[in-house]
Amino acid sequence: MKYRSGDAGLDRPDFAAYFSKMTNIDWNDLQVFIAVADGGGLSAAASTLGSSPATVGRRMVALEQAVGRPLFVRRQTGYTLTADGRALLQRARSMAAGAHTIEEWLEAEGRRSVVRVSAGTWAANFFAENFSRLWTPDDPFRIAFKASEAELDIAHREVEIGIRNRQAESGNLASRKTADVAFAPFRARGRSAAGPDEWVAIAPEHAATRSARWVNAHPALNVVAWANAPRTLGDLIRAGTGIGVLPCFAGDRDPLLERAGDLIDELHDGQWIVVHNDDRHRPDVRRVIDRIVALTTAHAALFAGKRPLGET
Repeated sequence: MKYRSGDAGLDRPDFAAYFSKMTNIDWNDLQVFIAVADGGGLSAAASTLGSSPATVGRRMVALEQAVGRPLFVRRQTGYTLTADGRALLQRARSMAAGAHTIEEWLEAEGRRSVVRVSAGTWAANFFAENFSRLWTPDDPFRIAFKASEAELDIAHREVEIGIRNRQAESGNLASRKTADVAFAPFRARGRSAAGPDEWVAIAPEHAATRSARWVNAHPALNVVAWANAPRTLGDLIRAGTGIGVLPCFAGDRDPLLERAGDLIDELHDGQWIVVHNDDRHRPDVRRVIDRIVALTTAHAALFAGKRPLGET
């Protein structure tokens, strides 16, 4: 153990390092220790803590045994700190200040847990538009969306819930199907071309899904612009640049778009909730899962491509 000078208790052990290695130090005993040091004895500390002098005395004996050195000089007139006691008090006060800061942070955050949900761009957009169906101000948790075409690592707790197009393949993950998802070509409403169709697509190096790769897999299609993200692809379609492939639950909800062809059967897919086996029993995670299922079930026809905009 290294020694330092210049602290209270000259040439005494570095108590911060010492206590970090000890597992038998009770933080509650340190709080009692501060009260005894401030009050100068057991009676004053007991009054502050709402305890008895005998209990406070036993706690201080236990703390001294854990530390392995005397912390007080005990006299009839009260308790006086030893050099080791003064060194410990300095560090205990720092710990108490840190704990108070943490408590303030937790209080400011409302002590609410966070349920992180990863989803692709269009699913995240759908959930955001229907957020009131997933969360209410009275819920003891918050939701953090992570929109990404890449699959975040649920097994290693990057997120609690993943919205994916296939079931989990790992044994420690659980899956629950929420909907059948259909895809179709879309164009800007009222902007049908007089000549050959022009298309827009996700660039091959950024195509992370089958639907994103579909246009590039058909070389006969005339691609006039590429995007690196689904949101930009949607902007290009909306601007009338060309036809692009979208999930029906995204394209059919957009009043600026219309279908440019039939459903693409080969892209028909499922949507799954994937969650870690341990997390799915958490009440907050369970509640979010149930609400996602209820929301997507209520819009099953939309997801399945059976509700084009303007049709009943």
